[in-house]
Amino acid sequence: MHAADHAIADAAGPAAAAEPRLRVSEIFLSLQGEADAVGWPTVFVRLVGCPLRCSWCDTTYAFHGGQWHTLDAILAEVARQRVRHVCVTGGEPLAQKRCLDLLARLCDAGYEVSLETSGALDIAAVDVRVRKVMDLKAPGSGEAARNLWSNLDHLLPHDQIKIVVADRADYDWAVARLREYALERRCTVLLSPVHGRLEPRELAQWILADRLPVRFQLQLHKQLWGDVPGH
Repeated sequence: MHAADHAIADAAGPAAAAEPRLRVSEIFLSLQGEADAVGWPTVFVRLVGCPLRCSWCDTTYAFHGGQWHTLDAILAEVARQRVRHVCVTGGEPLAQKRCLDLLARLCDAGYEVSLETSGALDIAAVDVRVRKVMDLKAPGSGEAARNLWSNLDHLLPHDQIKIVVADRADYDWAVARLREYALERRCTVLLSPVHGRLEPRELAQWILADRLPVRFQLQLHKQLWGDVPGH
């Protein structure tokens, strides 16, 4: 279910052109596959663009392309899906400055809103009502140098830190960061294996052996639909 399957009718004319807009890759309805909202029917608003190039990225199609839509048009499409949960994702959604306006508008409309962000861009201005799911990039991603550690100071108890682990070296890195920054005292910490690169059972065994204060997670959508985009 891609944006092409859900046509968004933007208003035409000079007035519409002046309205705030975002470049959207797709808007689709699926089950949330990660974080504390896992399993809930959720509308995903996937924005275009990302300054990172993680080695295991599964949404490279969102780096480019997409179509411009007004915030009103996006809100209308979200409303058409008739569910409570909305996830703004990418790419890196915060790469578009109007993302902040979209998040606030969604919260104002009464939705349960989550934001999936890489942890490389400043999250300080994100509406406090939004549940931020923020990555910390382990070395296996190739982007560990991009972690913006000051973001940790802007996390709230309802937010989540996600670390995607490709191998034992990534796991050891995650354990060291967990202890260095007392991450579990800030919010829930999620550890996930890279799909197809690390056996989930192996990561689960490491977590149990170390009694690590984290939440193990698998990507539910990958188990249901595999690598099909738009799920």
